[in-house]
Amino acid sequence: MEALIMIGQLLLGLSILVVLHEWGHFAAARYFGIKVEKFYLFFDAFNFRLFKFKKGDTEYGIGWLPLGGYVKIAGMIDESMDKEQMKEPPKPWEFRTKPAWQRLIVMLGGVTVNTILGILIFWMATFVYGEEYLPNEQVKNGIVAYPVAQEIGFRTGDHILAINGKPLERFHNIRGPEVLYGNSDVTVLRGGETLNVHVPESILNKISEPGVGPEHFIAERMTFFVKEIQEGSGAANAGLQRNDRIQSINGESVRFFDELVDKVQDHKGEEVDLTIERDGKTMSLVATISDEGLLGIGPGTNDFEYKTLKFGLVESFGIGMDKAWGTATDYVKGLERIVSGKVSAQKSVQGPIGIAKIYGGEWKWPRFWILTGFLSIVLAFMNLLPIPALDGGHAMFLVIEMIKGGPLNEKIMERAQLIGLAILGTLMLFIFGNDIWRLFQ
Repeated sequence: MEALIMIGQLLLGLSILVVLHEWGHFAAARYFGIKVEKFYLFFDAFNFRLFKFKKGDTEYGIGWLPLGGYVKIAGMIDESMDKEQMKEPPKPWEFRTKPAWQRLIVMLGGVTVNTILGILIFWMATFVYGEEYLPNEQVKNGIVAYPVAQEIGFRTGDHILAINGKPLERFHNIRGPEVLYGNSDVTVLRGGETLNVHVPESILNKISEPGVGPEHFIAERMTFFVKEIQEGSGAANAGLQRNDRIQSINGESVRFFDELVDKVQDHKGEEVDLTIERDGKTMSLVATISDEGLLGIGPGTNDFEYKTLKFGLVESFGIGMDKAWGTATDYVKGLERIVSGKVSAQKSVQGPIGIAKIYGGEWKWPRFWILTGFLSIVLAFMNLLPIPALDGGHAMFLVIEMIKGGPLNEKIMERAQLIGLAILGTLMLFIFGNDIWRLFQ
């Protein structure tokens, strides 16, 4: 069921983004009197499609290959490579007969819509859901430093005070871009002493390893009770119940959940004696730890009080703009680190499988909309890259045409389109192959 929810969220999110992106091209083209022959969600590769109908001059449909979508604009050299149409005399309703400035607006229509959509989503999500966060002052037991964090100097039990000299107010910012993009300094309180921990640029490579991620960098330390029990697990067979509190394992005291995890890992495949508290009474149970080092419980805690801020419609707009701009700048910073070789593309680039996992196996509308807003901004930026076959490539050639004062040679445009398609095909093979490799890892 979790996999189906992941796939469902991914398909819905991509469908919204692709349809509105292509509608941006479509609307601009029709405004200038340009004929749009096809409008497709997903690709109808090998001329196979799931659904189609025709209205006016345009064929609308859904393809079978969920890698995006497209509009086929008459008289335009695009990924369809319709050379026969281009051999015919130009017609007044074709793309190629329109002034360069109109064609440029058509090419930037998709990027414009995705940018506006991203801002709109962040705006409305802020207005409707507000902002929920864990105040740093609530993390009274300090942090859990996972191995990646321990390698650079953090220790479990540290209290985070500041990032780059700025007091930490929202605990989740310790897992945000300001820290994980590296070259940052984190001030911590350890045993009554204030220390500085430097986060190197290489941290993102380690965070991007399979099975790690930001949630396995630094977490809030918590006392716990048994909230969930996996069916057929050692916990279930031992008779553990919801709301039980585990006090010790084989006589060793357990107070925090990270301590339970460590001690369970030390007894893989073994029977252990558990001392628990149930309804104010102390009891003893015997449980078998799985060969993977799991007891089979999900923890709950009463340690934290989350804070939710609510904003008015106008105030939410400014915050939404800031989030959209922050998303774009953070993405550019991340891309710069990949291009410069500071961060491994293999470890940090996510494809459809990775994105589906980020959406998660539980349908939570606030998370869905925030991630979809993020992807909308990313899609807008990626399409602006000056790669032939992308909107940015078409826009680049149109700007050259406007400077030159005349159209570029069609043969040059066709070759550029083929080169662009080859680049995009190579990137897609890398992204999908990397996704599958990470999945098996």
